[in-house]
Amino acid sequence: MNNWFKRNGIHLAIIGIFIVLCGIYFTPALQGKSLMQSDVLQAQAGQKEIMDFKAKDGKAPLWTNSMFGGMPAYQVWAQYPKNVITHVIAFLTTVLPNPIYLIFLFLLGGYLLFCVLRMNPWLAAAGAIAYTFSSYNFILIEAGHANQALAMAFFAPILAGILLTFRGKYLLGAAITALFLALEVRANHIQMTYYLFIALIILVGIELYHAIRAKSTSGFLKSVGFLAAAVIVAVGVNAGSLWTTYEYGQESIRGKSNLTSDKAEPQTGLDKEYAYQWSQGVGENITFLVPNAYGGSSGSQALDENSAVAKIVQEKGVPADQAASFAKQMPTYWGDKPFTSGPYYFGASICFLFILGLFIVKDRLKWWILGATILSLFLSFGKNLPVISDLFFNYFPLYNKFRAVESNLSIAGFLFPILAVLAVKEIAFHKLDPKQLQKKLLYSLYITGGILLLLIAIPGLFMSFRSANDDSFVQNQLVQVVGDKGFADSIMNALVKDRESLARTDAFRSLIFVLVAAGLLWAMLKQKLKPELTFILLAVAVLVDMWGVDRRYLNNANFTEKQSLEQLIPQREVDQLILRDPALDYRVLDLTSGSPFQDAKTSYYHKSLGGYHAAKLKRYQEVLDKQFSNSINEDVLDMLNTKYLITADNKGQRIQNRSTACGNAWFVKNVKFVKNADEEMTAISSFDPHNEAVVDEKFKSLIDDKKTAFAATDQIKLVSYQPDDLKYEYSAGHDVLAVFAEIWYDKGWNAYVDGEKLPHFRANYILRAAELPGGNHKLEFKFEPASYYTGETISLISSIILIAGLASAIWFSVKKKDEYTLKTA
Repeated sequence: MNNWFKRNGIHLAIIGIFIVLCGIYFTPALQGKSLMQSDVLQAQAGQKEIMDFKAKDGKAPLWTNSMFGGMPAYQVWAQYPKNVITHVIAFLTTVLPNPIYLIFLFLLGGYLLFCVLRMNPWLAAAGAIAYTFSSYNFILIEAGHANQALAMAFFAPILAGILLTFRGKYLLGAAITALFLALEVRANHIQMTYYLFIALIILVGIELYHAIRAKSTSGFLKSVGFLAAAVIVAVGVNAGSLWTTYEYGQESIRGKSNLTSDKAEPQTGLDKEYAYQWSQGVGENITFLVPNAYGGSSGSQALDENSAVAKIVQEKGVPADQAASFAKQMPTYWGDKPFTSGPYYFGASICFLFILGLFIVKDRLKWWILGATILSLFLSFGKNLPVISDLFFNYFPLYNKFRAVESNLSIAGFLFPILAVLAVKEIAFHKLDPKQLQKKLLYSLYITGGILLLLIAIPGLFMSFRSANDDSFVQNQLVQVVGDKGFADSIMNALVKDRESLARTDAFRSLIFVLVAAGLLWAMLKQKLKPELTFILLAVAVLVDMWGVDRRYLNNANFTEKQSLEQLIPQREVDQLILRDPALDYRVLDLTSGSPFQDAKTSYYHKSLGGYHAAKLKRYQEVLDKQFSNSINEDVLDMLNTKYLITADNKGQRIQNRSTACGNAWFVKNVKFVKNADEEMTAISSFDPHNEAVVDEKFKSLIDDKKTAFAATDQIKLVSYQPDDLKYEYSAGHDVLAVFAEIWYDKGWNAYVDGEKLPHFRANYILRAAELPGGNHKLEFKFEPASYYTGETISLISSIILIAGLASAIWFSVKKKDEYTLKTA
């Protein structure tokens, strides 16, 4: 045991340093404070019904009616208890508070990768710090995109496992790959996993090329076989979540369109304009090196009383404090995105070392890093480079399911530090002529430093510092504030100067860190510094650089004392009045805060027609587009049992009690059959949902409309409510046709009359309906998705295989190491 600590003491010390860094950066989290994340707040509001039933029953329902009339709960929150990875993540989040566990995973995974790349531990630590403290990771955490950040945290250890496998450590490499790929998939951000997959395809292609050249294809094929097994195990471990997500995806806005009459509607996947909305500007890549080159975040409040804008306003007699406050509201970001939470900053010294790596690194990984980085850049440009983006969007499977294509830069942010650290290793343990290395070091400095000097001296040479939105900003905002077009133009000119100043200041800052990195490498090359000391100093320099930029976007001010959701989403008087209603399943449409379909706060207290989710059901979205975009269709509100509207005027918020709502379920007299979705949508544009059902002809065999009828005395009532188990009692003198104010989803809902399964069908485009036998009966709708239950069984089996594989890999590794120790003793 003592020998083990002696051999691994430096690794344990570095891991301890990582924990300390996390604790220092996120001190408020250790003090019991919580991070204010808008997306997390929205998610928790949407999960409220699920969590309430989980607390009551000990089991979370698989369906929720709290958002968009109803949707599968596993797209909001689900347990997956038979997936071993669920328990691993639960352990991590229990031991380390949010968001410390996320950053620690980045650091630990990065360190593992660089150790696998045979780096000195201190150089590996420097690489892990550079990879972790990239600004995008912290911006994601601040915004509440925890799943996306978690998925990215596993990039490095997945690559570590793959590299080990290709080196011939088949079992250990495959086991590590399976573990971290399973964690990656469980993070449930398929977009990030997809981007990593694209990059890894290039890596496998390069490995195949070298295997063919070296005539070692048998070893390559063996490695690929082990990795394929690792992928199968990782996918199997997550079978429940993957299967349900895939199944839901076909029915979501990322799936095929149901309508054919609207030519603008994509036939499959997302609308291209929507997917490309957040495209990286080609010039914006300068932020890799200079964080404020494009003004920082949209709401940066970077300008103060010394800004050109503040001084212009003060010249009009405005007090200094008011002028400073006015300046803080100015939009310093001038890129093409609708808005941004901050830049992609990879680190000035890392960018310098990346360029150096292009000159001096001989490892074949360089060509993979270069190719995958260039592709990620091109794809991030989206609408700004359609010739490549459209190729992927139109022809690559699943690519058109993802939005915000700028996220491709997560791959570049991952790969930049790898090549940078490989360059440092080459300088430290060089095989090249030192004079050649010195030349290439200077070339890299001239390129990086030259760009920075140009930005410092003449920032307007390559950049305009003007946004396409500036003209409308002047017209719509500044003129209204000051009432003087000439003065508004002078403020706009002052804002351009301030933007230039921000870029110049950060360019000077970046130049300092580039010179520090170059100086350290020069000193090491000249044998003035020992490699290990150089690595430590470089790690400190990288940390200071990245830390300073990250604190602009995520700092102590983002934390508050822990508050319950009741405090964050307080009950309004209108909420209290509605909650007095004893009915089980009425719905609410809140029109008081922007778009109700981009806000889940109403879902915290009510079953809402609105909500917040990136993948609504396609049919539901189509109804929103056709029946709610210009004016609200009251007939559709009725059929969805929308009993309350919350509105606002100059007198405050008020409730509209809608007595025409159809209720939970009702019998109809007539059926109108239509040929397709277009006719169905047209039919519900104006109809009487109380008496008529609109049904697609493909369900005609399930209806005998000549047998169905109902009398005034016939009735149906919801008697027991659980989101995934709805129980009704009804009484009817004849067979009846019932329509239910429940969202149609045929991937798991089953109907039972007195315990006997009964077919049901879709009506009114998005609702459920069924022909019920006459008499007094009990009807039950249960959500029983095979994708979840069968997937959970596969998860359990695969989890056992994963644990056995990891145990075997560790046992054989230890045994081999012990045998080696005995031989050399």
